[in-house]
Amino acid sequence: MYLVTILGNQLIILAVSSDSRLHTPMYFFLANLSFVDICFTSTTIPKMLVNIQIQRRVITYDSCIMQMYFFILFLGLDNYLLTVMAYDRFVAICHPLHYTVIMNPQLCGLLVLLTWTISVLHSLLQTLMVLRLSFCTVLEIPHFFCELNQMIQLACSDTFLNNVVMYFAAILLGGGPLAGILWSYFRIASSILRISSTEGKYKAFSTCVSHLLVVSLFYCTSLGVYLSSAAPQSSHASAVASVMYTVVTPMLNPFIYSLRNKDIKGALNVFFRGKSLKGHFLRSTCDCSLNA
Repeated sequence: MYLVTILGNQLIILAVSSDSRLHTPMYFFLANLSFVDICFTSTTIPKMLVNIQIQRRVITYDSCIMQMYFFILFLGLDNYLLTVMAYDRFVAICHPLHYTVIMNPQLCGLLVLLTWTISVLHSLLQTLMVLRLSFCTVLEIPHFFCELNQMIQLACSDTFLNNVVMYFAAILLGGGPLAGILWSYFRIASSILRISSTEGKYKAFSTCVSHLLVVSLFYCTSLGVYLSSAAPQSSHASAVASVMYTVVTPMLNPFIYSLRNKDIKGALNVFFRGKSLKGHFLRSTCDCSLNA
């Protein structure tokens, strides 16, 4: 599953970068999302695979803190990029005549930079809050990676301030983007309903289906993690739910976008056909030189 995730997201990046027809805001954000998904899964899964192979489930304190920092960073980036992509679909459907003016390269770059800045600062804040805690000499984390909530629960010192910061950030930085996505799709739905022709409605809605599926998958699995961690004696259920959004969701994203997207499939076909023709040309040239 990890290899499929890496390969699938790399193919999305390859398709977007190699085909000039895909150099649009929507695919620019999609390529960034694929890159973040690769980093997201690479934060936790390789260590888990090593632990399974060597049968030694141990991680150092420094590695644990580092893993937690990058996990929060890329989880936040996933969330914010999905919000930016929802805004992009809102502009494309509700303001189609001004789309190229509004979603110019400068704004797209600024939005991605803003998502990185917020994610880095939030991850740094949460990590520094954990560093102020003291832990017992021997700890066993009931999870397959160093998750923030688990770390706070295992601390031996007072965790009131950590919980306040964690829940406040979850409401502000988690609920805010979700509210933005819901607002965007409310406006999109209103605009689609005003379209007179059925074909026009279908065409407008089809541009949002892939993003809607990814958003639903992301937030449903995240909600599953929250509910399972809130329940008593739910370490196994929480770990299973975490696997869903750390492994399954990033793995399915490329399939959702590529299987329903003719542009992506076309770009990959052109790329691999070009590579095949180039290899055939080189072999033919080599044969001709040898014959000569």
